[in-house]
Amino acid sequence: MSEKSYLNKLPDWSAESAAQLAAGEELLLSNDHIEVLQAARTFFDQYGFSPSMRPLCKTVAEQCGLDKGRSIYLLQLFPGSPAKLVARYAGLPKPKNCL
Repeated sequence: MSEKSYLNKLPDWSAESAAQLAAGEELLLSNDHIEVLQAARTFFDQYGFSPSMRPLCKTVAEQCGLDKGRSIYLLQLFPGSPAKLVARYAGLPKPKNCL
């Protein structure tokens, strides 16, 4: 993923733009996906940076329930690198500690 694929203007984000971006990568976003994206955006609003995997799990658990805050759940929704994909689809900057 290139740096250009991350939004530069956070207010430009919408669930529809996230769905379009994901569809281009053959991922169909469900309400569960959007719930995680919104949790990541709330984290960013509070802390000013995109959550890496551990803070993402904690945030999702707090906002969406313990079952959804597990890394295996996030890997099922966002295969490969959940923190990077969540940031990308949520219109957030790439997490700093993600390669």
